[in-house]
Amino acid sequence: MKKIIALVLSVLLLVPFVSFAADKTYTVGIAQYAVHGSLDNCREGFIEGMAQEGFVEGQNVVYEVQNAQADTSLAAQIASNFVANKVDLICAIATPMAVISFNAADGALPVVYSAVSDPVEAELSNAEKMGLGPVTGTSDTLPVAKQLSSIRAMMPEAKTIGILYTVGEVNSQVQLKTYQDLAPAQGFAIEAVAITTGSDIALAVPGLLSKVDCVSMLLDNTVVQYLDVVLDAADEKKIPVFGSEIEQVAKGCAASEGIDYLALGRSTGVIAARVLKGEDAASIPYEVFEESKLYINIEKLEYLGIMMPEALAKDAIGVVTD
Repeated sequence: MKKIIALVLSVLLLVPFVSFAADKTYTVGIAQYAVHGSLDNCREGFIEGMAQEGFVEGQNVVYEVQNAQADTSLAAQIASNFVANKVDLICAIATPMAVISFNAADGALPVVYSAVSDPVEAELSNAEKMGLGPVTGTSDTLPVAKQLSSIRAMMPEAKTIGILYTVGEVNSQVQLKTYQDLAPAQGFAIEAVAITTGSDIALAVPGLLSKVDCVSMLLDNTVVQYLDVVLDAADEKKIPVFGSEIEQVAKGCAASEGIDYLALGRSTGVIAARVLKGEDAASIPYEVFEESKLYINIEKLEYLGIMMPEALAKDAIGVVTD
């Protein structure tokens, strides 16, 4: 009898505890930090990934979608409301939203994030990629080395790259440091200008453009919301702006090394489904997306007089301006 009991216990230990109820309708709060293409793609991909794992909107899951418009006060309000309403899970899109949601939840409910550039620096995870609480998700590592290499190939005489970044976004500070560390190897200097809010950008851009040969965008949620302001000023002076993902190229950036944010969102949805089915978010290591492709805006390159080297052109993906 003891052997039978021991055998049963050993089998149970091998089977993860599952709290998923087939007849329950789950409520998921989707908290998006800002309005821009890559984060929109994360949201849509998330819903696709959830559906892939059996959570279909209108059948067994309800989504409450909120956008903070790059406003940290509004982001905090959104997260607090989700916690107060006892949603089953928060999907937090972008670093500021992930940090705010994790702090607001305070362990009361799981948070699954998407598009967090450095979960460790954001104090969401430890160095082993495990959450510091019921939190996990996906990370979008900016391919800075490849971006710098592509810019050098397209602009062999360029010396200085300009970067705008938001002081309050940890992800932007991490990405800026990476640029500063890697740029010298490609013969570039970095001219960085800090902003606090989106309203600072129109004032900051003219001074930055007077000192640089081109501008490279970070995955900075505030700056990306005002990409049109940057592009209008840069186009007038025929100074190239290089994006950080495909949607920015479609908006008018010359080119970009970037990852697939729909795929990133889908992976986030798959992780969220695992949590809703009973896995502890803290036991699921976050996933890192690093593979990128070169996206080019042929119309903008022609306007700027930039010739694509054959080595780059053969693998580049053309993007039509919106």
